[in-house]
Amino acid sequence: MPTAHEVPAGELIQRLAKHLKESVGDITPPPWSEYAKTGAHKERPPQNPDWWYFRCASLMRKLYVHGPVGVARLRVEYGGNVGRGNRPERHVPAGGSAIREPLQQLQKAELVTIDGKKGRKLTKEGIALLSKAAAEVSKEFRARPREAVS
Repeated sequence: MPTAHEVPAGELIQRLAKHLKESVGDITPPPWSEYAKTGAHKERPPQNPDWWYFRCASLMRKLYVHGPVGVARLRVEYGGNVGRGNRPERHVPAGGSAIREPLQQLQKAELVTIDGKKGRKLTKEGIALLSKAAAEVSKEFRARPREAVS
């Protein structure tokens, strides 16, 4: 059975986000998510109306790949460079609410759990959901016809 390491991340996250939106009732975007930026390095809020589900799916994949991870480290990973006019750009971490609250919702849905002082990690249900999505993506990629290399 293929794992999350063996399939394209974008396809896996898209499939997982679709499943989270349709099946998991505990995951719903808060009212502020429509207007808020995801960090100081962004100029506008996300344009995709389903960005909350994509963020949840992306967090699940990061927890699978990197093991127990805390919010502070995830803020750095989701951060980016902020333009400062003529001065050189600097890296700033992403906003904490756009990471902490999806993690709390995944925790409420019993897909993520706290691992002591190490941070959060996936539960067995979360790993099973991720593996199932990876298998679907892998099957879809195997079914696609290969294009001729010229």
